[in-house]
Amino acid sequence: MTFVPAPGAAPVGRMLLAQTAFETKLLLRNGEQLLLTAVIPVVLLWLLTAAPVFDTGSYDRVDFLVPGILALCVMSTAFTSLAIATGYERRYGALKRLAASPLPRWALLLAKALTVLVVEVLQVGLVCGLGLALGWRPSGSPLSVAVLLLAGTLAFAGLGLVMAGTLRAEATLAAANLVYLLLLVLGGVVIPLDGFPDGLRDVLELTPTGALATGLRSVLADGAGLPGTQVAVLTAWAVLGLAAAARCFRWE
Repeated sequence: MTFVPAPGAAPVGRMLLAQTAFETKLLLRNGEQLLLTAVIPVVLLWLLTAAPVFDTGSYDRVDFLVPGILALCVMSTAFTSLAIATGYERRYGALKRLAASPLPRWALLLAKALTVLVVEVLQVGLVCGLGLALGWRPSGSPLSVAVLLLAGTLAFAGLGLVMAGTLRAEATLAAANLVYLLLLVLGGVVIPLDGFPDGLRDVLELTPTGALATGLRSVLADGAGLPGTQVAVLTAWAVLGLAAAARCFRWE
């Protein structure tokens, strides 16, 4: 049997899967990204469950913390990690070269989105597994949780791409880490928003992290249905962020 070469680009679906697998391996092999997406959430959950640093009100400590840490996972992967990685790919010309390859630009962005979802699935498994080991007893609908996580991912991804596509890589690194720290403290992740003054609390509830943490907590800790207000807030952030990214993102 004679081998006959068939020059030309591979099917888009195969290129998309290959790029997604490559991006996932690249992220999981990066020590800093692994620290941000896996180590910090797990350590925070374990440490704050064991040590009563903050008053969690009427909630058991672990019941309050797991939804907040899940929101932190979405923010760390879909915003901070995505913004920093994409910013440096843009600086080093990797995006420009990939854009000139047979892989369409939309497929490249879709591969990044799929990579974020793959990593988030791993994070959810890790955090929920540790939570269950610490005594967490979740309630509510898994479908409502999935809707909230997806809406939060789109909201954070839009903002991350806006930052990565408009700022220099060093500025993206600094700004993304600053936003991460601010929303970790002020976004209802580990500190109840009820502890802030009324005016400030109203503003914090409208941030992506505040809306996602509050929504997840209402489902997983209170057993409520899909929280329409929080989904609407996240959807608004997603529409604004992705529209701004489509308009302002620079590949070079």
